[in-house]
Amino acid sequence: MERPDLKAAIVQDAGSGRVLMLAWMDGEAQRLTRESGEAWFWSRSRGQLWHKGARSGNTLAVEEFRDDCDGDALLLRVRPAGPACHTGTESCFAPWLWRRIKEREQERPAGSYVVSLLDDPSLAARKVGEEGLEAALAGAGESDERLIEELADLWFHSYALLAARGLGPADVETALRRRVR
Repeated sequence: MERPDLKAAIVQDAGSGRVLMLAWMDGEAQRLTRESGEAWFWSRSRGQLWHKGARSGNTLAVEEFRDDCDGDALLLRVRPAGPACHTGTESCFAPWLWRRIKEREQERPAGSYVVSLLDDPSLAARKVGEEGLEAALAGAGESDERLIEELADLWFHSYALLAARGLGPADVETALRRRVR
């Protein structure tokens, strides 16, 4: 049975404006958040309060905390100290492929192609070059299906290279935003 005092809490990066996660807060989580200046939530699966980042160090410093117009949802604008998502991604709304690569990075299954790319950034970089050329050739005259397949390979290897270098899609997005006039 759902607790009637729970409110959805939308967590947004105060710097970039990006939505990082959706969590739940009861009255106690709200009180602790306001008093401590760091985000606390109610875990519906564990049935208990949790301080975001207490174990990982990836806390959320709250800059703004407000209710929506009818008081049934909350907005927390935060400064994250590391990834907001338990998968190691900046946001729980990260692209599926990025989440998958970060899962492989954490789990490190034996024989994983992703792990081999993560462990050898130069291999990942060579694959980006190879797939970039193949995508360009496909775009210059091959079928749409072939172009999509080659771009899928390029995106995959680009994400793997970012992860291997300790970077992420948000870094690329930041660079792109700087270019907008």
